[in-house]
Amino acid sequence: MGSSTASSGPSSLKLVGLVAAWYAGNTLYNIYNKKATNMIHAHWFVAAAQLVVGVVWSMVMWGTGIRKTPNLTAGDIAKCVPIGLFACLAHAGSVLAMGVGAVSFAQIVKACEPAFAAAIGLLLPPMDVKPLLAYAMLIPIVGGVGLACVKEGKGVDINVTAFAWASMANMAAALKGKMGGSVTKSLKGDPKKNMDSANVYAVMNIISFLFNVPMVVVAELPTLQEEWDKATAEHGAQALIINIALSGFFFYIYNEFAFAFTANVGAVTSSVLNTAKRVIIIVVSSIVFVEPMERNTVIGSAIAIGGTFAYSLASKATPAAKKKKA
Repeated sequence: MGSSTASSGPSSLKLVGLVAAWYAGNTLYNIYNKKATNMIHAHWFVAAAQLVVGVVWSMVMWGTGIRKTPNLTAGDIAKCVPIGLFACLAHAGSVLAMGVGAVSFAQIVKACEPAFAAAIGLLLPPMDVKPLLAYAMLIPIVGGVGLACVKEGKGVDINVTAFAWASMANMAAALKGKMGGSVTKSLKGDPKKNMDSANVYAVMNIISFLFNVPMVVVAELPTLQEEWDKATAEHGAQALIINIALSGFFFYIYNEFAFAFTANVGAVTSSVLNTAKRVIIIVVSSIVFVEPMERNTVIGSAIAIGGTFAYSLASKATPAAKKKKA
């Protein structure tokens, strides 16, 4: 009986490890991404270059035998294509939102991702219905992060372009999370395919890059050389390349862990923790970029983290009760 319980789901220690690696990688990604987008105003290019790092990483892992090479059919790849597209839009939307607007504003808008995920969970099969109290807990989470981003006496500037890109990223991330879990389980079910969560994300990353390239060509190719020359003249080629490369590395690493976590717990839970993670990003960024912590930041962080804990309790209470009645 004990073994069946243990095998029914991932261990708490494993989930904690995935979240810790996810948070650390995401925080470092945001730091280096901000530095890179401040240096060069070709943000579709930055997004694509970051994905290249992940592609190279995957090829090295497979080429050296550290990870088994995926053994996919055309049908398997077809299942991955929509996820790769949503991954591309989620990534590019985030990069562009923070590239054209303030990081704090982008984080506020992206903090609404749990609401998008909750809606997608209800609209797309299989339906994922949470208790009403759990949905209510999305309010303090989003509100807390929003308060943490508001500077006293200054407020938050509403940047319509940044809002649009961040909203696109939210919708794409919610769709990716919803579909990614089922695709991961399906591909992992056949050992012959060599598709654990890491390889599933690696394949998605490659497809995402392929979707990103046409956008670079259409949106930025005519001015890309000029922007590159301007950036290297002001900041130096080495600094620019290092920031893009490191942002790409940490982007791939944190997403690999986040994808594994989502496959284990579901899209809404993943999105809620993603919201709480933004508080950490705000705090760390304020230290790295020498921005003083204000009262709103501290209070908002506490509200958001408390809301996340309350959501976790609320989302588990009702299902347990139902099982006992059945």
